[in-house]
Amino acid sequence: FPSMSNKYYTHFVTAAEQARNSDEWCGVVELEKPIEHRQGGARELRQLLARNFELDSKEIRILHWARLQ
Repeated sequence: FPSMSNKYYTHFVTAAEQARNSDEWCGVVELEKPIEHRQGGARELRQLLARNFELDSKEIRILHWARLQ
């Protein structure tokens, strides 16, 4: 069976020098497994975004995120 993706709306800013011109981002992120809001979910999401943008997780500040149904 194909796995269902978990979709999240994310709104975040980056503080990296290379992203200075486009430092605010928003959109939908699809993940294979759900993120728990209460148990470090923002930290986990920040690490995933940092990996995709090739940044350090300290260079990302999440403004808002929510799971889409």
